[in-house]
Amino acid sequence: MKKVAIITGASRGIGAATSRLLAQKGYSVCINYLSKSKEANALAQEINLAGGECITYQADVSNEQAVSELFSYVDKQLGNVSVLVNNAGILRPQSRLEDMTAERINTILSTNVTSYFLCCKQAVKRMSTKNGGLGGSIVNVSSGAAKSGSPNEYIDYAASKGAIDTLTKGLSVEVAAEGIRVNCVRPGLIYTDMHADGGEPDRIERLKSKIPMQRGGQPQEVAEAILWFASEKSSFSTGSFVDLVGGL
Repeated sequence: MKKVAIITGASRGIGAATSRLLAQKGYSVCINYLSKSKEANALAQEINLAGGECITYQADVSNEQAVSELFSYVDKQLGNVSVLVNNAGILRPQSRLEDMTAERINTILSTNVTSYFLCCKQAVKRMSTKNGGLGGSIVNVSSGAAKSGSPNEYIDYAASKGAIDTLTKGLSVEVAAEGIRVNCVRPGLIYTDMHADGGEPDRIERLKSKIPMQRGGQPQEVAEAILWFASEKSSFSTGSFVDLVGGL
């Protein structure tokens, strides 16, 4: 059976590393991105030149119609999706809760939570044996922030990731008898561009002494965990979480 993966927010960081790794393991990959077309297309070209099969698709995955069109495009170009990696997410500059606006909070929740629900909806429609599908694997990218709460920095982001933990648990039970496994990785301090979005590009350097392993993580290390959940090597795992936080 052809293995087809959709990876959201995949133009950089963890999403890009996951795209490369899954392509290397024989998955046909769709890189979803919102605005970084140059990076997404360069990554797809790199994967294709290395012998993989990769396409790109621009979509705001917090928009229901856009998500529906993304999955329909993959149906036509690659075939039935067998793996969904929900990875799209944003941060806003570090702030205490008392200084956050409703606009900021709602943007974070829409991008980081609604998008996961909408993509899961389309994946389940296609994967569920109840609907004539062949099963599949959904891997949600949460964050160690879901447990720490990110006080004084990103309580809104942390809360959005707490919602993803709950989504993972609930959906995993809902579709467990329909051939779909739903699992979650929770990265901690990983070297990605996202920290610059929060206003502190060198945040990991400031905090790494607090990590028991005394270093930040690499996107490739998170991608390896995502691959395990995506593959049949984790065939008896659903509703499970892997924390990639260096011992925090």
